[in-house]
Amino acid sequence: MEETDRSRAFAKDVKRIVVKVGTAVVTGKGGRLALGRLGALCEQLAELNSDGFEVILVTSGAVGLGRQRLRYRQMINSSFADLQKPQSELDGKACAGVGQSSLMAYYETMFDQLDVTAAQLLVNDSSFRDKDFRKQLSETVKSMLDLSVIPIFNENDAISTRRAPYQDSSGIFWDNDSLAALLALELKADLLILLSDVEGLYTGPPSDPDSKLIHTFIKEKHQDEITFGDKSRLGRGGMTAKVKAAVNAAYAGIPVIITSGFSTENIDKVLRGLRVGTLFHQDACQWAPVTDSTARDMAVAARESSRKLQALSSEDRKQILYSVADALEANVETIRAENELDVAAAQEAGLEESMVARLVMTPAKISSLAASVRKLADMEDPIGRVLKKTEVADGLVLEKTSSPLGVLLIVFESRPDALVQIASLAIRSGNGLLLKGGKEARRSNAILHKVITDAIPETVGGKLIGLVTSREEIPDLLKLDDVIDLVIPRGSNKLVSQIKSTTKIPVLGHADGICHVYVDKACNVDMAKRIVSDSKLDYPAACNAMETLLVHKDHEQNGVLNDLIFVLQNNGVTLYGGPKASTILNIPQAPTFNHEYCSKACTVEVVEDVYAAIDHIHRHGSAHTDCIVTEDPEVAELFLRQVDSAAVFHNASTRFSDGFRFGLGAEVGISTGRIHARGPVGVEGLLTTRWILRGNGQVVDGDNGIAYTHQDIPI
Repeated sequence: MEETDRSRAFAKDVKRIVVKVGTAVVTGKGGRLALGRLGALCEQLAELNSDGFEVILVTSGAVGLGRQRLRYRQMINSSFADLQKPQSELDGKACAGVGQSSLMAYYETMFDQLDVTAAQLLVNDSSFRDKDFRKQLSETVKSMLDLSVIPIFNENDAISTRRAPYQDSSGIFWDNDSLAALLALELKADLLILLSDVEGLYTGPPSDPDSKLIHTFIKEKHQDEITFGDKSRLGRGGMTAKVKAAVNAAYAGIPVIITSGFSTENIDKVLRGLRVGTLFHQDACQWAPVTDSTARDMAVAARESSRKLQALSSEDRKQILYSVADALEANVETIRAENELDVAAAQEAGLEESMVARLVMTPAKISSLAASVRKLADMEDPIGRVLKKTEVADGLVLEKTSSPLGVLLIVFESRPDALVQIASLAIRSGNGLLLKGGKEARRSNAILHKVITDAIPETVGGKLIGLVTSREEIPDLLKLDDVIDLVIPRGSNKLVSQIKSTTKIPVLGHADGICHVYVDKACNVDMAKRIVSDSKLDYPAACNAMETLLVHKDHEQNGVLNDLIFVLQNNGVTLYGGPKASTILNIPQAPTFNHEYCSKACTVEVVEDVYAAIDHIHRHGSAHTDCIVTEDPEVAELFLRQVDSAAVFHNASTRFSDGFRFGLGAEVGISTGRIHARGPVGVEGLLTTRWILRGNGQVVDGDNGIAYTHQDIPI
């Protein structure tokens, strides 16, 4: 399930937060305090405090710290002979008493350095049976929070009536996890964060490589599926105790996150709605199905819905697209909110600028997408068009008609706008669709999928378009050659190659977009500068952007080469040269001509003539889009005829190689293959053909008694 859940979980403003930190986070090796982690935690809490949040801390670690100190004291007061004897186990309650004062002293020291006041509150299980105590507790904590004091809670293990701190799990609360949950309820917190030594709740022991992190806990789904490992090596109950406490608090109305306390920024990430740890929420079961759909279930459901879509009238299918366009415009702010989280996460993760640029969904881009969907709706209905009509024999008429392919699997990276284009093309062409987007656009894809599928009428069903949310599902989908008819990967060379090598399903797409612009000796110089500049700079990350500039050798002497280089460098393009250009221009030599930069960088090389340019393109290009700039019509026609690419242009930017700009309404991808579809793939590329034969009782009977006419009939 995708994590738009985080924004829904924190739909109301979070003001009061309970943070519980476990023993494994507070202490390090040998039971000593992990001062670095503890200091980072205090800095996070102090920052929240200064930002106006009401912070309540529940801390473990006193027993472990006390045990470490008492063992040290015992060791230095013992003789060498005493140390050779078996050491008796230290009393846990004594350890708690010694450790608590030390633990609080560390907190006070650190918070003092951060100009924050902290207060210690030790509680016992039995105290919560007293209504007056609970009332006074709430009033005292409220007073502290009003004064920006951080209350620090711990169970008073030193005088607890439990038999032993780590053994007795009876009572209103039984460890600090359950104490934190109880305090969150009593003090009416808006959020509970349980910090552990692992990233969150896993399907099995975190050390097991087959275990997977559960991002959103659904009680009905996960409670019988999880295998817990050993309890905490230091604390009282480990993950079992945390899950029990989290479930109790969540189903009482308080969102809970279990996440790692080892990361210095996890609390901040939680509050920003980022996908961190495991979320527990009382409404979680409404956000995803309790039972998982298998890959086959999704594909079969998409096929069944596509058949319902095909059964609609042309006008009804058109109205669905109008509804999708309206829904996109009506949900601009919601889409942008989710998209901004993706962009922030990408920037924080240090992704390349070009990758981040692909993620951004501006209001203008959303409006443009809606316009392209409407344009697609206004195009001629592609389904059921008669392509050829033949009289086979007297009274026997055969028609070749257009028909949807069936179910498409599209795997794409980074660009959430691709989801809208692909989904609208699938609806217009009557195909079922399974989508797997890049993790960078997880939230954007999820909200766009919801907006689009909500606009599809129940007579067809939202399962027409399935969103695959886990990379682990892709191998299973690629095995379904009996229910998936075409795979279209949109992404890196590695992605396309990997998919082609692991499936029997036909694959349509391109691995690289190494596009060339060749500036001939007979060019219009101003035109050449405009085309070169636009081909590289209009959208450097696009697959139809220029990656290699080829320049006729005469331009070295007449200054045109320098003019072109100046245009690119003046706009921040980093240049690499081939063997000739690197020497002429004194620029770094490109390690290879077979490189797609996807950024403000390109390769430059000087060639002898148009024949050398064509040869270079065939040896180093990717058969995507290539362009010649020339005023010589014979040279232009030679280039157009002989360059064996999906799109070949004369005096036009390579950026025109796009389904929308070609008038296809949108594109599902660009194919550099030679079977079925080539170049920008719009609606027609998602269709196949069927044969419809109409007769009045004819039979073959060994071809006796029938006269074949095979006459074409005008359509």
